[in-house]
Amino acid sequence: MLRAGSVVTCIACKNLLPSRMGVKFRVPLQKLHPLSRAIHHRFSANNNPQRPPHCSAARHYTSLSRLPMRPPKSRSGGHDYQQHRTFWVARLAARLLKLRYILLGSAVGGGYTAKKTYDEWKEMLPDMSQYTWIVPDFIWELSENIDLDKLAKALPELEEIAKLLPDMEKVGENFTFLKSLLSSETTGDSALRAPDIPPTSAAMSDSSEKQFKKSSDKERIDQLQEELLRTQMKYQRMLERLEKENKELRKVVLQKDDKGIHQRKVKKSLIDMYSEVLDILSDYDSNYNTQDHLPRVVVVGDQSSGKTSVLEMIAQARIFPRGSGEMMTRSPVKVTLSEGPHHVAMFKDSTREFDLGKEEDLAALRHEIELRMRKSVKEGQTVSPETISLSVKGPGIQRMVLVDLPGVISTVTTGMAADTKETIFSMSKAYMQNPNAIILCIQDGSVDAERSIVTDLVSQMDPQGKRTIFVLTKVDLAEKNLASPNRIQQIVEGRLFPMKALGYFAVVTGKGSTNESIDSIKDYEEDFFQNSRLLRDGMLKAHQVTTKNLSLAVSDCFWKMVRESVEQQADAFKASRFNLETEWKNNYPRLRELDRNELYEKAKNEILDEVISLSQVTPKHWESILQKKLWERVSTHVIENIYLPAAQTMNSGTFNTTVDIKLKQWTDKQLPHKALEVAWETLQEEFARFMAEYKGKDQDDIFDKLKEAVKDESIKRHKWNERAMDSLRVIQHNALEDRSITDKPQWDAAIQFMEETLQSRLKDTESVIADMVGPDWKQRWLSWKNRSPEQHIRNETKNELERLLKLHEDHTAYLANDEVTTVRKNLEGRGVEVDPVLIKDTWHQLYRRHFLQKALSHCNLCRRGFYYYQRHFVDSELECNDVVLFWRIQRMLAITGNTLRQQLTNTEVRRLEKNVKEVLEDFGEDNEKKVQLITGRRVQLAEDLKKVREIQEKLEAFIEALHKEK
Repeated sequence: MLRAGSVVTCIACKNLLPSRMGVKFRVPLQKLHPLSRAIHHRFSANNNPQRPPHCSAARHYTSLSRLPMRPPKSRSGGHDYQQHRTFWVARLAARLLKLRYILLGSAVGGGYTAKKTYDEWKEMLPDMSQYTWIVPDFIWELSENIDLDKLAKALPELEEIAKLLPDMEKVGENFTFLKSLLSSETTGDSALRAPDIPPTSAAMSDSSEKQFKKSSDKERIDQLQEELLRTQMKYQRMLERLEKENKELRKVVLQKDDKGIHQRKVKKSLIDMYSEVLDILSDYDSNYNTQDHLPRVVVVGDQSSGKTSVLEMIAQARIFPRGSGEMMTRSPVKVTLSEGPHHVAMFKDSTREFDLGKEEDLAALRHEIELRMRKSVKEGQTVSPETISLSVKGPGIQRMVLVDLPGVISTVTTGMAADTKETIFSMSKAYMQNPNAIILCIQDGSVDAERSIVTDLVSQMDPQGKRTIFVLTKVDLAEKNLASPNRIQQIVEGRLFPMKALGYFAVVTGKGSTNESIDSIKDYEEDFFQNSRLLRDGMLKAHQVTTKNLSLAVSDCFWKMVRESVEQQADAFKASRFNLETEWKNNYPRLRELDRNELYEKAKNEILDEVISLSQVTPKHWESILQKKLWERVSTHVIENIYLPAAQTMNSGTFNTTVDIKLKQWTDKQLPHKALEVAWETLQEEFARFMAEYKGKDQDDIFDKLKEAVKDESIKRHKWNERAMDSLRVIQHNALEDRSITDKPQWDAAIQFMEETLQSRLKDTESVIADMVGPDWKQRWLSWKNRSPEQHIRNETKNELERLLKLHEDHTAYLANDEVTTVRKNLEGRGVEVDPVLIKDTWHQLYRRHFLQKALSHCNLCRRGFYYYQRHFVDSELECNDVVLFWRIQRMLAITGNTLRQQLTNTEVRRLEKNVKEVLEDFGEDNEKKVQLITGRRVQLAEDLKKVREIQEKLEAFIEALHKEK
């Protein structure tokens, strides 16, 4: 009986336990009834076949053995019963004492084991002091500026928070019910079965019960899914509310820190340091194949797929130009996202901050981005590879660097360059081929997947999908338009496109209106996914939706990639720096490592020194060189058009009248222009002379092209003061009207000037005649030279005209027609055929020589004529009006030279210096001009060396800051 009911008896023993302890806990046997204890151990021992059987010797003396079956005795009294009770109590006490020692030993051993296990776990835990970078600096300083006790009191009580939590018991019951539904069919206990009923009615009742059960189960499942979704959305709203409060709190703390509360040194943020490195690398072109493999998030997608809208949602501002169907992104835009107290944007090369909370600043920012894009596109092109660098700061923005590329197109439309499609493909490949670049592949969910172009391109660049994040946009339109929503599930599970990805996300970036704000788009996105059957039916996971989750995932992936690759890049640039330094030491051992900008500054200083040297030229030098150049320019006109015609007159009165008229005409029309031309040429020549002299002082030849270009451009921009011409004309006219020679030195100087001029002209005339007639007999015999037929005719004509001049020494300047005929007949008589034009041409040179020789002899006679000049040549056969003419010319040259010198030193040199400075400033701002004018391997090597050093230093600083943040 006892054995047969062992199971029931054990269950009865278990029922003696308190209900709160459950059936899984083992209760000490001392708490059980003696009979139950014995029965329990009797049959529990049978359940453990490995346990050795009790010794028979100990079975009579242990309380764990089965009690003997004796008839019950009266417990009301009696000696035997009292003795037996005492013995049983003694045995129980002994067992209890033994159990105490066992428990004490177990406690000691267990404590030692627990301590050892605790020490092992403690050693396995990481050093959390190295992870203080996770918490920003201002968190550690909150206690100094914020009353945390007051803030803690303001927080809701735990009881209130507990009310917001779901009923976990109810949720547990629901999940238990679901589990029972999904498990296999179970049969009920015979005691719980319904009474027997007729077969037909039983079948009908069973079918109705099954149908009712199925319908009720389906309703229950739908109800549970809706409740689960509501619970999830409630937690999501709580999380967003807490994030918003945290964001506001961080903003307040950052603002207080911005105002100088902490008085600590302002340091660049980690993302700003990293962005500076990328800016330098964007302009770096290495000859040592040191590729830019630093991570950045490359945003690629088909045109109008919504990639710019995704980037705006991550940046939390509508910062990019908007367009309907046309190409708006025409060049790469690098956006550096970081956290800050104010939501602002700033360009790399500008100090202006755009407040993204103001609509007018947002419009100005979009307009500026559009202008920069159009400016970067060269003529005849549609897109540009030039990168526009923009930084966006704001509370709660995830730190990362994104590059928005032009959208991939399939067809070149009207107005685009023919190579636009290939240019966009090559540009996208150039950014994606970086093995550490994170590819954010944007796919429009509202169009057919078969029309996608970018997915094939991404699969080519990242076939394993180890650095690709797929984003499906416009999911609201996709759900509305697609007949089969399962297609969206196939896309986000990576089963539809041939490409692979690290993660798949589905986002909604608004209703398509350009006037939507970021907050309204977020609300719309949240409402859509809350009510969407895609999430309710389990086609999408909660972590795969919203741009918030996307930005968190992209930021985590970005920083993971940065930490894994930045040190390797630093080592690569360190090796590149060693190679560049070695090449410089071998090729340019004695030269400083000056890059293009430093060389330009050095050349700029040299050019400015040369311009300043112009102001140190002495007045005497200016006047002498101006007079000399002006006389060289006007001497021919004075001799041919003024002096020679006036000398043909018969008396002094006619001579002076002719000279005055011609001088007046010359002054009014030509002389001032000639004088200003001479002054301007003199200024240029002196400027060039100083440059040439400076060049001899160990000047670097690398500056020659730059200096020549600066000189030409400065002279081109320089314009002489037009009002100077009118004043100069008056001065020259007054100087030429004066005929009064006051002293003998002036007279002698005029004679010397006249004599030098006439001798110079006579020498030139004799040289012309010698070229006309050819070599004389001495040159023919000694140098073996012969005359040409034309020279022979010229020589015969010259001999005939010289005989005519000997007969008529006072002959006029022109031959008469009969004289030309006579000369021609005389030559024909000697067998020389000659043209009348040749006779007149030869006569002109001969008469010119004859006149100059007579003028020189007359000049010698006038050396003693100053006394007669003072008496106005009264009672004297000597007339020296030609000397007075040359004195007037000489005086005009001196006064003109003095006037031009004053204008040069006081005005024009300063204006030229100003022009040179402007040209140098313009060239300094034009990088293409500097590259064009300062070239060579030496310059390129210095440029690369400087950039590699800068990159390496900034990378090392960034790595050090990254380790500190860890």
